[in-house]
Amino acid sequence: MSGTAGSLGEGRGRQRGAIAIVFALMLVVLVGFVGMSLDLGRVYNRKMDLQAVANAAALAAARQLNGTPAGVANALTQAANIVSSLKYQYNQQSIGWNSAALSFGSSSTGAWVDAATAQAAPDGLLFAKADTSKLDASLATISLVFMRALSETLSSSSVGATAVAGRSTINVAPIAVCALSNTAAAARVNPGPPAYSELTEYGFRRGVAYDLMQLNPNGTTAENFVVDPFDPPGVYGAASNTAPGVVGPYACTGKLAIPRVTGAPITVGRPFPLASLFNQLNSRFDQYSGSLCSFATAPPDTNIKSYVYNTAIPWMSTTPGVQGAASTTSGGKLWTVADPLPAPPGTTAAMYGPLWAYARAVPYSSYVPGSAEPANGYTPFNTSVWSSLYKPGVPVATGSYPSGVLTPYMATNGANFLAPSAAHKGIANRRVLNVALLSCPIGAGTTTTATVLGIGKFLMTVPATGATLFAEFGGLATEQSLGGAVELYQ
Repeated sequence: MSGTAGSLGEGRGRQRGAIAIVFALMLVVLVGFVGMSLDLGRVYNRKMDLQAVANAAALAAARQLNGTPAGVANALTQAANIVSSLKYQYNQQSIGWNSAALSFGSSSTGAWVDAATAQAAPDGLLFAKADTSKLDASLATISLVFMRALSETLSSSSVGATAVAGRSTINVAPIAVCALSNTAAAARVNPGPPAYSELTEYGFRRGVAYDLMQLNPNGTTAENFVVDPFDPPGVYGAASNTAPGVVGPYACTGKLAIPRVTGAPITVGRPFPLASLFNQLNSRFDQYSGSLCSFATAPPDTNIKSYVYNTAIPWMSTTPGVQGAASTTSGGKLWTVADPLPAPPGTTAAMYGPLWAYARAVPYSSYVPGSAEPANGYTPFNTSVWSSLYKPGVPVATGSYPSGVLTPYMATNGANFLAPSAAHKGIANRRVLNVALLSCPIGAGTTTTATVLGIGKFLMTVPATGATLFAEFGGLATEQSLGGAVELYQ
């Protein structure tokens, strides 16, 4: 019995020894796994911290880009401010800023240029890329404690993050018309006396109202177009993209789901289906017929006063006889009596329609070639010279016309102003349609491509009908100044 007991004891001892060895080995493995998980957890958390920094910097920068050197400078400032306000390493460590972390491009895929290059040539730069590895090398490198034991090559891990943000929409209505001239800016020398030189932009005169459905600089048959709201320049879109049911929401908001309309031909359909979309355009006048638009996404203008030609134009000495400048086919073009020089025979003051509701005529001398219009606008003609700008009709302003550089549409009270309903908070300039001005003639076909020369600002003077869209020309808008939604792309 004693020999048996001894054998059992020795067996138990050997078992305990084996278990201890296995436990020790398992403990080493377990500690290794715990160590690896700690290292990987640090890597993951740092990566998430830096990705959040990159996202915030790219978004902050992209929101400032407007095609000017100042926009690039603001992008750098805003990115620096947002990065400086963030922390990493469990919200303990501050982050230093380095402008080298930010680069700029014309698309979400680059090519990317540094800040100095962007400020020297900012036009078309709508996207910003943030790279945290260029902020501070120590941010993007984590020393690994436990994984180093497995291999010296695992002594550290790079965890830099990048993000790209930029425009996803543009505040351009899905309507396009032919430019009356392919020249961006020209001097119109009115006959006088005295002879005043007036600025025209792509053939349009500021302060003149046009029926956008009745224009064609290359013939006497109207040409107008609906813009594909989805496909960017250079991509030929499907005909279905310009169907009224598809375009309707974009007519409500006045936006396109693309970041720009220049740089390459865009897809357009002809004609613009006004009979199907005029109610959507009229949401700007606080009219929501058929619930086609929502005031939440397509609010009214802050001033919804209709400037009806024969009842609501107190600032003109002659009561207009038409809602916009009367059409003429003089010279084999479909334009208005306000455009040819000289005006067509028989033109009267009443044929000019309402003038200057939104914009004043501007001297050509105010225009600076190669420079965008100042934020506060060009210096306009004084009202006292208007009688020399519109001969032989000679319409003039009365003493009720606003003083300084104001116009009737800018009123906040009085006869030229009407607020929307209290339930529908208005937004200023909603009645201003940003309209693509095309290089015409345009190739045949219901669906075709067209080149955008510029973007015209047109104030809807009255609600549209199924056949007419009267809007007063107020100058050009630079593409990037129009803005749009900004989102992360990667």
